[in-house]
Amino acid sequence: MISFRKFVKELDLTVLYAPPGLKEIAIENADTNRPGLQFSGFFDYFANDRIQIIGKAEMTYYLEIPLEERTKRLHAYMAHGLPCIVICRNMACPDEMLECAKQYGIPLFSSKQVTTRFAASAISFINYALAPQVTRHGVLIDVDGVGVLLTGESGIGKSESAMEVVKRGHRLVADDVVEIKKVSENRLVGQAPETIRHFMEIRGIGLINVREMYGVSAIINSKSIDMNIHMELWDRNKSYARLGMEDDFINILGVQVPKIVVPVRPGRNLAIVIEVAARNFRLKGLGYNSEKELEKRIAQMMAEAEAEALGQID
Repeated sequence: MISFRKFVKELDLTVLYAPPGLKEIAIENADTNRPGLQFSGFFDYFANDRIQIIGKAEMTYYLEIPLEERTKRLHAYMAHGLPCIVICRNMACPDEMLECAKQYGIPLFSSKQVTTRFAASAISFINYALAPQVTRHGVLIDVDGVGVLLTGESGIGKSESAMEVVKRGHRLVADDVVEIKKVSENRLVGQAPETIRHFMEIRGIGLINVREMYGVSAIINSKSIDMNIHMELWDRNKSYARLGMEDDFINILGVQVPKIVVPVRPGRNLAIVIEVAARNFRLKGLGYNSEKELEKRIAQMMAEAEAEALGQID
């Protein structure tokens, strides 16, 4: 199910007819159907659960059918219980199509886009709208193109660290509450709930609007989640990674997200730590790994030392 209001707004549709009180459209998958075969009277293998898109080819063929026959086929078509119908290219809706839609309670829309472009937009939007979703407590920021999810106990300093990162020229996505969607098998996208978008809570100050304070360049509405930085109070009895040889992950909706644990204590500049972690992540994505480079150098030095020792023995 997809919100009627959001469907119309995101796809820039004109409402030709909507049943009274309609709040959601019964769309359950992102595939589309162009009903040329159905207008010809063929209903075997009819994907009636998909959004129905009428383009120039379908409308031209439909209008060439005698009025009595096409009205008969139209009733057979709409009797299958369609989620909605969209007429593209701003083509005029035939009177009998509008009346039939009202009779069967099927939402009817018009789009100014060409058919193929609208179909691509609809598939992309529906895929995102129907994606599995979970809400997490944390802060999501865009650091040099890397989506960084900050997590940790309440009051640990996530928002303050994110604010310092934003001041350094990066962008805020969400503070406190992050809505996460799985848009593909290995890709997560996060955003803020619409009601608190662009707002951030700073203890001792209260709520601030980052967009109004720092401008539109300081915010972004959504971002992929590429890595997780978990902030925790420094524990002198715990061994923290110094060389970064070990790989750790957090599982979100079945996707493994690289995780780094950052200990927090007075004197640490966490904004710089976050920025460096994000840039190091980008380097790894480009094929450069600092840890492996260090291992390579050590192995080379040991090999040279061993060769020198053997030479001296000889």
